[in-house]
Amino acid sequence: MLSSTIVSSSAGIISTTSTISAPQLGVLGVVALIILLSLKEILSASKSWNKNLACSLDMSILPLLIAFFAIVLFKVTEILK
Repeated sequence: MLSSTIVSSSAGIISTTSTISAPQLGVLGVVALIILLSLKEILSASKSWNKNLACSLDMSILPLLIAFFAIVLFKVTEILK
């Protein structure tokens, strides 16, 4: 009985620590947005810049920008309450 309790409680600890929570995903999204914006700025000055590359970067930057503004809006409303 004791060994099954230890196994189940340790499995619960592993599953709680191995999942990614919402704040960590927010940080990951902001870091990805910074990297993509930097990449777009650097590549726009190179000779490999073309319309397809610009379009693909814009398609990945736009959802991250929306998520960034949602995070900022949520944090501001959280502070004001």
